[in-house]
Amino acid sequence: MKILAEALILVFFSIFLGSEHRICQAFSSNYNARTKCLIEPKTAQDGGGIIANPDFTHGMEGWAVYGQGAMKEQMSRNGNRFIVAYNRTQSLDSISQKVQLGGGLIYSFSAWIQINKGSERVAVVFKIPHTERVIGGRVLARNGCWSLLKGGIFANFTSHADILFESNDTSTEIWVDSVSLQQFTLEQWRAQQDKKIDKERKSKVRFKVTYGNGTAVDSATVSIKQTRSEFPFGCGMNFHIIDSTDYQNWFASRFKYTTFTNQMKWYSNEPKQGQENYTVADTMVKFAQQNGISIRGHNILWDDPKYQPEWVKNLTSDELRKAAAKRVDSVVSRYAGQLIAWDVMNENLHFSFFEDKLGKNASSRYFKRAYELDPKTTMFLNEFNTIEYSNDEDVDPISYMKKLSVILSNPGNQGILAGIGLEGHFGVGQPNLAYMRSVLDILSSTGLPIWLTEVDVVKEPNQAEYLEQILREGYCHHAVEGIIMFAGPATAGFNATTLVDKDFKNTPSGDVVDKLIDEWRTKPTETKADGEGYFEMSLFHGDYNITIKNPVTNCSTTLSSRVTKGTTCIHIIA
Repeated sequence: MKILAEALILVFFSIFLGSEHRICQAFSSNYNARTKCLIEPKTAQDGGGIIANPDFTHGMEGWAVYGQGAMKEQMSRNGNRFIVAYNRTQSLDSISQKVQLGGGLIYSFSAWIQINKGSERVAVVFKIPHTERVIGGRVLARNGCWSLLKGGIFANFTSHADILFESNDTSTEIWVDSVSLQQFTLEQWRAQQDKKIDKERKSKVRFKVTYGNGTAVDSATVSIKQTRSEFPFGCGMNFHIIDSTDYQNWFASRFKYTTFTNQMKWYSNEPKQGQENYTVADTMVKFAQQNGISIRGHNILWDDPKYQPEWVKNLTSDELRKAAAKRVDSVVSRYAGQLIAWDVMNENLHFSFFEDKLGKNASSRYFKRAYELDPKTTMFLNEFNTIEYSNDEDVDPISYMKKLSVILSNPGNQGILAGIGLEGHFGVGQPNLAYMRSVLDILSSTGLPIWLTEVDVVKEPNQAEYLEQILREGYCHHAVEGIIMFAGPATAGFNATTLVDKDFKNTPSGDVVDKLIDEWRTKPTETKADGEGYFEMSLFHGDYNITIKNPVTNCSTTLSSRVTKGTTCIHIIA
């Protein structure tokens, strides 16, 4: 029998205080201060991998000049050797090394970079014969300290490639040291992901079962069942769910987090000026709340001119200012306190509709107003291509941090609970997981929570495989605090990444999602404590029901507990 009233549980936490955790208020307007910048560079990772002479201990051996200009060896006061590319006339003029890339392999890149004046973007470029050059990653390099450039490439070919360094300001000298290019098979990368998952999403917990007087309960039988995952893994939802019992049952049985794909957008809520209609959104909110599903608000304003309500596009600046202010107040006030996040500005790096018409501080003002109306909800800047496509400089992590820094440094915005939203719309072909990881590493330096907000993969033969790789990469990264897919049933119009067909039978991508949901939670377990009342388990973070059966009385005690990053010991008094 269950004796809930007699149960007592004491959970001891070893608190983890790290820069990876939320320190939103400390996000400085000088975002450069948060990136690694050292007086002397560290040695090359893993001995440089396949790079020859990675730390330049043998001078310039193995390196050559690419393009015009020249290179020279230089030495710091502490005796560290590095190489300088100078007298440059083209952006790609730099030092270079030719490497052999193997088809089907992942290559993770790093190098320490400095320049001779000011600050400047420096990119690593893989120049491959007969194909477009591939940007492997970028760093904002500075004079006076070394910054870590991270990135990578997936080789869907077997070929040699020239590794180059690019800077648009040709008067800048590029200083390079500690270069590394490490190769991984997909299997090796997956093993690395699994290790990270064990470290970041699970805790090894020691249980002790005693009576009230502290005496151990010898050989107590303990059953452990996870009731909720701590990690938000959810799915987009649209209006079709209102009238489809099959859709409702399918969704509620799998997901506890969602984003409405369209129903909270301005063009849905006010298709005609002055005629607001939240009926559909309200109905969806009610369904979610009745089923314990948390909602991300998407979105307050969308900066793409194409996706404004038709009547908005031709407003004067004064009319737009009034209409946008009314929109922010209306939608945020209506759902304040009911959501876990707001995408305040959607795609604000690619587009600038509101800034162009209302001034450069428009986004900052909308962040401020939204936070005033809903101060306990995290406010996100949401953008695409930051993790998906390395060649899009407009939204790389440097640009993203700069934009967010401008928004949060505006007067009155310093205390905003802010978040980083990365959409994750992946195109055809193997995703560049090394680049994705490097971006997450860089953005994690802000200390802000990162969410993958709209993950999907275009239709292609390997869609399910690529979706799994992307989801695992997000889940294994310490700074990612949630993942929402923009995927779902065929009957609801999810044509890019369809998880179930018209009969609600799983597609291959649906099989992947169900597999990961099952894999990323602790299976119901029954075990016995030893003679001193102890046992240990590795548990996914989340909420648990724990039932203890007394071996003497055969009475059962059930209690609830939460396992988090800092949980190391749970003391159960039965």
